[in-house]
Amino acid sequence: MFTCTATIDPAFTIAPVPPRLFGSFVEHMGRCVYGGVYEPGHPEADVDGLRLDVIKLTRELGISTVRYPGGNFVSGHRWEDGVGPRADRPATLDLAWRSVEPNTFGLNEFMAWARQTDIEPIMAVNLGTRGVQDACNLLEYANFPGGTHYSDLRISHGVREPHRIKTWCLGNEMDGPWQIGQKTGTEYGRLAAETAKAMRRIDPTIELVACGSSNVRMPTFGTWEAQVLDEAYDVVDYISLHAYFEQHGDDRVGFLASAQVMDSFIEGVVATCDHIAAKRRSPRKVNLAFDEWNLWYENRFTGQDEPEWARAPRLIEDEYTVEDAVVLGNLLMSLLRHSDRVTIACLAQLVNVIAPIRTEPDTGAWRQTIFHPFALTARHAVGEVLRVEPVSPMLHSTTLGDVAAVDVTATRNPETGETTIFAVNRDERQPATLRLRMAGEEHEVVEHVLLGGQDLLATNSRTAPRRVEPRSSTRHQVEPTGLSAQLPPVSWSMIRTAPRAVAAP
Repeated sequence: MFTCTATIDPAFTIAPVPPRLFGSFVEHMGRCVYGGVYEPGHPEADVDGLRLDVIKLTRELGISTVRYPGGNFVSGHRWEDGVGPRADRPATLDLAWRSVEPNTFGLNEFMAWARQTDIEPIMAVNLGTRGVQDACNLLEYANFPGGTHYSDLRISHGVREPHRIKTWCLGNEMDGPWQIGQKTGTEYGRLAAETAKAMRRIDPTIELVACGSSNVRMPTFGTWEAQVLDEAYDVVDYISLHAYFEQHGDDRVGFLASAQVMDSFIEGVVATCDHIAAKRRSPRKVNLAFDEWNLWYENRFTGQDEPEWARAPRLIEDEYTVEDAVVLGNLLMSLLRHSDRVTIACLAQLVNVIAPIRTEPDTGAWRQTIFHPFALTARHAVGEVLRVEPVSPMLHSTTLGDVAAVDVTATRNPETGETTIFAVNRDERQPATLRLRMAGEEHEVVEHVLLGGQDLLATNSRTAPRRVEPRSSTRHQVEPTGLSAQLPPVSWSMIRTAPRAVAAP
C-alpha cells in the first residue's frame, strides 16, 4: 500500500460548478433517436412515441442539457424535412452515417422530449452543405414569436409558443476530412463569424459555439483554434472541444490516466483563446464547450458490418466495463477542475450509441457501468469546485510518460458545508491510502461509495442489468485534522462529508 496526501480548504476555490457541465448529446446516428429516445409502439412509449423509461433514466443520470441533432449528421441535414405533418416528411439519405433518415423525429419532437425530460436544448446548425441564410431560417422558425414566414410555419405545425433555444452550435467538426463540407480554419472562421452576426440580429440573447479541433491529435490542432478565433472572436461565446478515449496497445496505465490527456487538451485551448484575446486587446473571455466526450473503442468500431442505407443501424453500441467507469469518473474530475473555463460539456451520446443508457425493442432500458459515476457526480458535485493539489507517487505510461497514481478533486456546498471528494487510484496492483487534511470545522463521513477494485471487466447487460452498481465502503477513518480512506486498485471513489454536529452543553 502507498499513500497520497491532499488538502481540502474551502478558501481555495476554482469556480462554481457549471450546471451545464453534466450535459449529453442526441444525434441522428444508429439507434440513439430511433429505438432510443423515440420508439412508437414500445410498451414504455407514450402516445407521442417517446420512451418513458429512457426519460426516467435521463433524469436519474442528472442530465442538464442536450446537444442536437449532431454531430456529423448535421453537416448534411435539412431541418425542414423533419417538421410538419409526418405523412408529408420525406425519407432522405444521411451521408454522414450512410443510412436512411425517416425524419419522423425532428426539431419539434426533440423539444417536446426536452420539456418532458426537463433539460436545456443546444441546437446545431448546418454549416457543411448550408450556411448563413439557412441558419437564420432555422432560428426564426425556432425562436421568433410570429408574424413571419418561418415563425408562422412553426405555428401552423401546432407549436404556437417559440422554443426560445438559448445555445447554438455553428456547425460540427468542420476541420475533419470525414465532414461533409470540410473547411480550412480561416474559411470556417469567416463563415462562423458571418453566421453569428446574422443570427444575433434575429435574437440578440443567444449564445454561440464555434467549432474547435475535432480532437487533440488533429495535425491542425492549435492552429485551427487560432485561425477560427482570429475571424470570430468578437461574435462567439464558446469554442468546442471533442475527445474520445480508449486504450492504445498494452498501455493500460495510459488509458487509466486519460484525464491527464483531457487536462492538457483543455489547457491548450484555453491558452489559445487567451492569446487571441491578448492579441486583439479584447476584454471578452471566450469559454469552452466540451460538447462531445466519452470512451469509444474506435479501433473496433462496432456495427461496421451493418448494411448500408439501413434505417437506425446498430452503430458503435459499445458495452462498458467497470474499468471504463473508473476512467469516465476521472474524466468528470478533469472537467470539474477546469470549470472556470469549461462551462458546457456533453457526454456523447445519451442512448445506445457509446452511451450510458441502453435499450432493446423487447425490454426496458438499463444502465451501463459508466452511468453510475456520471449520475453520482452530477448529483453530488454541488456548489463550488475546490482547488486540490494531491501529492502522489508516479506510475509510468509508455504513451504519456509519468502519471500520478492517485487523482483527487472536490466540491463544497457553501450553503450546507457539505464537501464531496472524488478520488481515483490508477495503480493496477496496490491499494492507496488517501490522507486528506480538511481545513476549517470538523467533518464526518455521510457516504462513501466506490466502483472498481474488483471484476474490472464486468459489464451490465439486458440479462444482468444490475451486475455492476456502486458499492458502499467503510474503509475510511475520521482524524483530528481530516480523514483517511483506502482506495482499492483501479477504483473510483466518492466520499461525502458534512460538518460534525456539536452536542449542546
